[in-house]
Amino acid sequence: MRKTVYIAHPVAGDVKGNAQKILEICSEIHTKNVIPVVPYLVSIQYLNDDAIEERRLGIEVNIECFHRGMVDEVWLYGERISPGMKEEVLLAFKLNIPVIPRTPKTERELSEIINKTQNTIDSLRANHN
Repeated sequence: MRKTVYIAHPVAGDVKGNAQKILEICSEIHTKNVIPVVPYLVSIQYLNDDAIEERRLGIEVNIECFHRGMVDEVWLYGERISPGMKEEVLLAFKLNIPVIPRTPKTERELSEIINKTQNTIDSLRANHN
């Protein structure tokens, strides 16, 4: 069965270099069964990632793909989970989309996000009771 996989990877900083890394990842994983979904790769070609309003426009495209059910799984790549990636992870959790770390560093940081999220939920429950 085919699945669409959203590639979450840091972009800010070395935008062109990171775009190249993302293209290489897509090339490696794109098969008959895995279709990479990377809407921001198009957006960073014409939007200025350093301009807050333009960056937000690009992020809205990503969010729309999640809400329209275009994403079956989120795969995390890179040396860290960037703030934008963290937003994508939290949205995936909210929409019950599986999140899969593909590097040791994203695996470690995803565990930290999960722990912090669980601690927040536990704290809210304790304060509510």
